[in-house]
Amino acid sequence: MSAEGFWDNQDKANKVMQELKGLKTIVEPFQECVKSVNDAKEFLGLGGEDEDLNKQLAEEAVLLDNKIKVIELQAHLSGPFDGANALLSINAGAGGTESCDWAAMLMRMYTRHADLKGYKCEAIDVLYGDEAGIKNATLRIEGDKAYGYLKSEKGVHRLVRISPFDANKRRHTSFASVEVIPEVEDDTDVEINPSELRIDVYRASGPGGQGVNTTDSAVRITHLPTGIVAQSQKERSQLQNKAFAMKVLRARLAALKARQQEEAMNKEAGDKQKIEWGSQIRSYVLYPYQMVKDHRTGVETSATTKVLDGEIDAFIEGFLKTKPEDRDKRLRARGNDDV
Repeated sequence: MSAEGFWDNQDKANKVMQELKGLKTIVEPFQECVKSVNDAKEFLGLGGEDEDLNKQLAEEAVLLDNKIKVIELQAHLSGPFDGANALLSINAGAGGTESCDWAAMLMRMYTRHADLKGYKCEAIDVLYGDEAGIKNATLRIEGDKAYGYLKSEKGVHRLVRISPFDANKRRHTSFASVEVIPEVEDDTDVEINPSELRIDVYRASGPGGQGVNTTDSAVRITHLPTGIVAQSQKERSQLQNKAFAMKVLRARLAALKARQQEEAMNKEAGDKQKIEWGSQIRSYVLYPYQMVKDHRTGVETSATTKVLDGEIDAFIEGFLKTKPEDRDKRLRARGNDDV
């Protein structure tokens, strides 16, 4: 940053400033903890029979322990894209209205979670169900290490409850899948040939088929070689929606490229076949008892209302602290067992 001409390129300078900010959030708390430990050691020798000082040291030890746990969690967020914003997509599974309503509940859960974390959350695209809920939606979640935390949510989520749409009040099981990818920069090494894109424009719609915009401003971009689709209807401007859709497409292509490279490395190394994306990762049981359980980590809670209101930090932390091979073993061992 002290180099001559550093501020000549504002975009590059801002990226460096952002990197500096991210590094400081790791280094400074660590340095504070080291100082607190050294100070505590000095006071410990002076404590002796001073009950007040010993009580103060015990209270500070609890606070220090909590700070260290936060730093330990940060150590798990060292991936190349962990500091990026997240693009979170929710897709209703088979089951019609039931699954669409469950997808809408998940969308609300992640929106509330973003609010609790102080993240900025916006819906890039939402396709509403015929009767209730949503068929699919894409959320852009902006905040410090948003992708690093939310990558734990990728997979199939299962809901068990008494259906509000069933006049006979029977128990129903619904599924919805969640995909989380990092939002990549425009200069990321992902080549997109304009001739390989099909761009469609259409009128955005809301619940009940009401027109959100009065012009054909929504944009859908299809990458023909891969079949990957990205769309946006959040803005009233067609150009803005196209830019958002291209950002989503670029991120999905980058995720596909990374996944293909990982599969090639695993094949080369002769690894055993891993549980693929789409495995059921978490169950939310509202009837006949209250329980949310993550099948990869064993983390569970009976506070289902709080979880559906966005309090999912315990599941995220459990995922980050559990080794990948241990998560896979748990999923394999679970088989078809219920919660």
